[in-house]
Amino acid sequence: MNKTELTKAIAAKAGLTQVDAKKALDATIDAITAALKAGDKVALIGFGTFAVAERPARQGINPQTKQVIEIAAKKQAKFKAGAELDAAIN
Repeated sequence: MNKTELTKAIAAKAGLTQVDAKKALDATIDAITAALKAGDKVALIGFGTFAVAERPARQGINPQTKQVIEIAAKKQAKFKAGAELDAAIN
């Protein structure tokens, strides 16, 4: 399912127009992104939790040249599914 299909599903389920559903979806994504940028955790009870994980710098190997390279540290978004979501898909 892509964003357009998700927007259509939201519109049908909530009784909204597709334009309003797209605005709601975009606002939700923007709010989650802003919270993660600020270092906050976003917990949607029953659905799951979005969080930011720190990945430390490490050494890797370039497979073409076999040279050791330094891979920079970075932050990565993580999602952990909630119990209700796990139960719904199993």
